[in-house]
Amino acid sequence: MRSVEPGLVDGRPPKGRQPHSSVGLTDATLELYISQMPQDQTVADILKKVQRIQIVANRAVNDIFAGQYKSVFRGRGMEFDEVREYQPGDDIRSIDWNVTARSDNCFIKRYCEERELTVMFLVDVSASGAFGSTQQSKLELVVEVAALLMFSALKNNDKVGLIKFCDDVIEYLPPRKGKSHVLHIIRQLVDAQPIARETNLTNALDFLNRVQKRRSVVFLISDFIGPSARHALAVSNKRHDLTAITISDPREQALPDVGFISLMDAETGEIVEVDTRQQAVRAMFESAASGGRAELTQELKKVGADELPINTEGDYLVSLRRFFAMREKRFR
Repeated sequence: MRSVEPGLVDGRPPKGRQPHSSVGLTDATLELYISQMPQDQTVADILKKVQRIQIVANRAVNDIFAGQYKSVFRGRGMEFDEVREYQPGDDIRSIDWNVTARSDNCFIKRYCEERELTVMFLVDVSASGAFGSTQQSKLELVVEVAALLMFSALKNNDKVGLIKFCDDVIEYLPPRKGKSHVLHIIRQLVDAQPIARETNLTNALDFLNRVQKRRSVVFLISDFIGPSARHALAVSNKRHDLTAITISDPREQALPDVGFISLMDAETGEIVEVDTRQQAVRAMFESAASGGRAELTQELKKVGADELPINTEGDYLVSLRRFFAMREKRFR
């Protein structure tokens, strides 16, 4: 099911976008003109945006999420640390009999949690992300949320990688450590140009599973407008710790009463017209929107993946706090 975004009203391009599945609007999105999409930016523009994002993300990580990230995302398990002499009170089940047999004293094995994580970000850069009816587009919101999580990973010395995708994988940056690598990823996201092709989550997840053999923390960030990818989600969640960050806009939930509007699918170019003065049309639109969101949530629950819903209208820090609290409760 696609989303719908407003076209021309009184000769002007209003903001807003919402899903629809009736009155001839299935697979339609509110019109996005090429002139409204982000154009090529100068290096200075990109660096300025990256600097602002870095400041905001660092402040949130240091002031709000200190310690929470580490407690809700864990390593692959326990790894061997050392062998030391037995001391009164040690668990006899930890005795290393091989080492003990070769010496005059008793030795035990010690283990510690393998803390280092690999964190992968799968980011949807399809044209529907260029829309936003508030102060920022969905894609701009994606960059801010991703940056905050990346700096959280950086603070914990984790590796961070990126897969940008639309109908197929657009760019792959293998996971690495370090601040310069994280800033490079953020620059690539800030400079991302929306692509007018249909989102294919399956291709992106299949690519992830081919290149990332070891278990990782995976953030799949998309508005999930496109075909279902239930099987790929199930496989990926079994191999990795998968969180679906579902990006939406308030106009995707309700069609405004603004008379006749032209609607254009941002990814296929299909154009339709609809009379928004009809209350029945608006009610059907709202029903289809809420139904689509409910189906997505149910699908993610069935495959066992966590969902972190983010809206361009609300404070995403509140959503992140709620998500971290849910994860902390699970691990108690």
